[in-house]
Amino acid sequence: MTLLADLTADEAMTSALARMLAAMLRPGQAILLDGPVGAGKTHFARAFIQARQGDLVEDVPSPTFTLVQTYDDPSGTEIWHADLYRLGDVSELEELGLDDAMADSVVLIEWPDRMGEAPAGALWLRIAQADEPGLRHISLHGQTEDWPDIARAVQRAGFLHQAGWDDARAVPLAGDASARRYFRLSRDADSAVLMDDSPPGSTAAYLTMTAWLRQRDLLAPQILAQDPPAGLLLMQDLGDDLVARVLERDPALARPIYERITDLLIDLHRHAPPDVMALDGPELAHQVGLFAEWYPQAAGTDPAPAQAISGLIRDLHAQLCADVAPVLSLRDFHAENLIWRGEDPLGLLDFQDAVAAHPAYDLVSALQDARRDVDPAIETAMIDRYIAATGADARRFRAAYALLGAQRNLRIMGIFARLALRDGKLRYLAFMPRVWGYIGRNLAHPALAPLAAIVNDLPAPTTEITDRIAARCNA
Repeated sequence: MTLLADLTADEAMTSALARMLAAMLRPGQAILLDGPVGAGKTHFARAFIQARQGDLVEDVPSPTFTLVQTYDDPSGTEIWHADLYRLGDVSELEELGLDDAMADSVVLIEWPDRMGEAPAGALWLRIAQADEPGLRHISLHGQTEDWPDIARAVQRAGFLHQAGWDDARAVPLAGDASARRYFRLSRDADSAVLMDDSPPGSTAAYLTMTAWLRQRDLLAPQILAQDPPAGLLLMQDLGDDLVARVLERDPALARPIYERITDLLIDLHRHAPPDVMALDGPELAHQVGLFAEWYPQAAGTDPAPAQAISGLIRDLHAQLCADVAPVLSLRDFHAENLIWRGEDPLGLLDFQDAVAAHPAYDLVSALQDARRDVDPAIETAMIDRYIAATGADARRFRAAYALLGAQRNLRIMGIFARLALRDGKLRYLAFMPRVWGYIGRNLAHPALAPLAAIVNDLPAPTTEITDRIAARCNA
């Protein structure tokens, strides 16, 4: 067993750690609570179980006399809380059903030394009184491969303790293709979001962009607490209504929603961009290199012809885009990163990778969404809306839009192929045909004929090809 983390904690920090671990444990995992009488094992277990229960919270008595208490959480997972202090003989464990519970429940066991042989893969949490009154020394032990996130969980709990949110329940939120993790925190009528940027590579950029956007009355989440070196931020909770979910729930809202999205970009582009990376012709050419590197091999074709794509993107950008002043591009600007708030302004998420780019870039990002279809009539109407509001040269803007759409979607095809072949993330294969369809629409523009001559000779991501990619990954 390896020491995974240790800390000195008061009662509130102990509860914060319990709530953070409650957000992480999956059925089949167990925590063994070791320590003398009065060390705080039941206090930890109570905070853990009540955090798992959420709105179903109930009293959690010590199971000293019953030996075992069971609880259900809202997801249907059963939680077992055992106190083996009064266990007469190891043989009684079979009667209690504890061994069977280990397979598909979350299990907390006080006095695990009474079991004889501890369950394999469990997390040992040892609590001892510290020298200073009111404090405990807590150490966590286990196999690193079974519990890779424990040290980080302690950091998250400590951050929330310092921020005054140690009494909040934490629930994981769906992540994205990056390494960032998000947790919704709730207590009484308050809520907030914890962002864990581990390793902390983009935290400083996120804070900079948050300040820039909020100073211009654009709704980035307010920062409630921060530890940039640790990559931890506590942020305003803008709600659950991702635009993507609203569109699924009520497709009739598509037109007004995309009008609001387009108007947001019109407003954003009125401001000179801050000092961020330029997404210019050379950089676009560099980024689209992912396509030649990953997609041809995934599709089982010769990668050599695709090597010319980068140079064509650079040259076409110089012809079609370089005469227009760049604006701030939020880059991952699509329905998964926008919060619908009714008549209130749209909420913005995931903008730490913002760049300075041609004004059409984010419009393409929103209207050619890899994860969902956008009615081509709405796409055309929004391009017209943007041109009318900004006075852009319509012919050149549409040509630039087509180029940036082709570049962005070719790059996405490369990313999806890499996610499958290198990382084993197969769910992105389902998006490939839609993205390829966007590429074909963009390449139909006459200005992109040299690029179309290369790309149109490459195989489309048919079901046969995506199944072959998946088979390679599974093998």
